[in-house]
Amino acid sequence: MTDTVYAGIATSTGNGRAGGHVKSDDGLLDLSLAIPKEMGGPGGATNPEQLFAAGWAACFHSALKAVAAQEKTTLASSTVVAEIGVQKTPEGGFGLSATLRIELSDIEQAAADKLVEAAHAMCPYSNATRGNVPVAFEVKAV
Repeated sequence: MTDTVYAGIATSTGNGRAGGHVKSDDGLLDLSLAIPKEMGGPGGATNPEQLFAAGWAACFHSALKAVAAQEKTTLASSTVVAEIGVQKTPEGGFGLSATLRIELSDIEQAAADKLVEAAHAMCPYSNATRGNVPVAFEVKAV
């Protein structure tokens, strides 16, 4: 890899996901955390999986737009929804899975699939998780 272009920095304090707090070094991100109700917590605040999903959705969407521009493909509209699942592992820990739902308008399905494949090769989140987080794609060309 080459030199770092940018480093996002955030600090977690308190009890981590169980009522803790996260804040970026520039103060733009400043959030309380809570374990979701589905995992036995109180809910009512964000959690690491939502933050990861937001980051991956935005990053993948940017990669998708970049690939489309490189291919000189106009996307009338596009959305990327990232769903990050938490599963128990046989060893007693936890693992993640991801489903990326991509909707592109005014494009053929085969072309949409090709753009998504290229974006997956470009996106830093996709590259960072490749081989250790199962990823499913749902691509819809409308």
